[in-house]
Amino acid sequence: MTIVKTVKNTVFYFVKIFRDIPLTTVSLSQRAIQIKESQIREASRYCEKFGAINLAQGLPDFPAPEALKEAARAAIAADLNQYADSWGWEKLRVAIAEKMLRDNQITVDPETEITVCCGATEGLNVALMTLINQGDRVLIFEPFYENYIPNLATVGGIPEIITLTPPQWEITQEMIEPAFKKGIKAVIINSPANPTGKVWTRTELELIAKLCLQYDVYAITDEIYEYIIYEQEHISLMSIEGMRDRTILVNGFSKTFCITGWRLGYTIASPELSAAIRRIHDFITISAPAPLQYAALTAMQFGREYFTNMALDYKRKRDMLYPALLEMGFSPVLPQGAYYIWTDSSAIAQDADMAAFRLAKEALVAVVPGTCFSHPDRAKVNGLRFCFAKKDSTIELAVKNLRNLKL
Repeated sequence: MTIVKTVKNTVFYFVKIFRDIPLTTVSLSQRAIQIKESQIREASRYCEKFGAINLAQGLPDFPAPEALKEAARAAIAADLNQYADSWGWEKLRVAIAEKMLRDNQITVDPETEITVCCGATEGLNVALMTLINQGDRVLIFEPFYENYIPNLATVGGIPEIITLTPPQWEITQEMIEPAFKKGIKAVIINSPANPTGKVWTRTELELIAKLCLQYDVYAITDEIYEYIIYEQEHISLMSIEGMRDRTILVNGFSKTFCITGWRLGYTIASPELSAAIRRIHDFITISAPAPLQYAALTAMQFGREYFTNMALDYKRKRDMLYPALLEMGFSPVLPQGAYYIWTDSSAIAQDADMAAFRLAKEALVAVVPGTCFSHPDRAKVNGLRFCFAKKDSTIELAVKNLRNLKL
């Protein structure tokens, strides 16, 4: 019980920003009360406290491409520092449209269907604001990206959660149609998925499309890890028959080009949906950072070799960490995409929070507990997310520390 109490009381995951302010003196909205602090970002903050290696947050510890950094410096020096077109710099939107045709086989009008925003995070929020009313239900698949629950809270949406099972994380019509029959307004598809690395197959996407059309449901697709893919191909749900005008595609530059701090993303949707997205985006952030949009055009001109080599490099890093987790007695799931490994945590503790705390304190390796990727009402979660978007030396040191942990 002492260990349990220590973990539950630790500030490691449950820092209260307003701990010095009596709650009775603050009249908070239900929205603010429902949204909890991010366990992912908190894990990163406490790396310094424990001197731990950060395999928690999905931020690379190696540099962005030099050409991209030089383009940003040049744009700032050229005084491209004022507001950009709210919808995004025209040349960048044209480049995104060319990319969509080349890589996703989707024809997009850069004038009416592309909106450049402040990261895929804003893109997802604006997509939800465009579609969801208070009380609307939205289908998400567990384990899900941490942001989806608070994103829904900001618009009053209700998560309808279906739990997928490792190692394939596959769906069937029998599993998901009851949610559509129950009445949902939208479904969120994350492929490649965070935290599991699941890559949705064409068969699965065609099933989603069939049910969306049958039950008049919209789809929001989170495709931020599109180019970080290993054994399978990435397919956009928007390219499936019937889904062109029923899908809001959310993507960005952060993961592909190692610029998570630039906060550059975009949405693609029909002209009618995009018009609404643009109105909301305009009054939230006005525009994405102007000089960084100019720099991003440089990234869009990288050749196919860049994307191929990036995926191969991440695959090599994956294959450094995955065997070590197996060797330790974990039950990791080999990811098909993205740069995370999901594993059961019961080998080292009785629940995910305790397991993550133990790894940070005893092995000096910070990871994310599965509680933040799981149904908020779930009494117990056994799962951890390891990030391998790190230098080889970082992964090697983390593996060394993990091997010294006494199970």
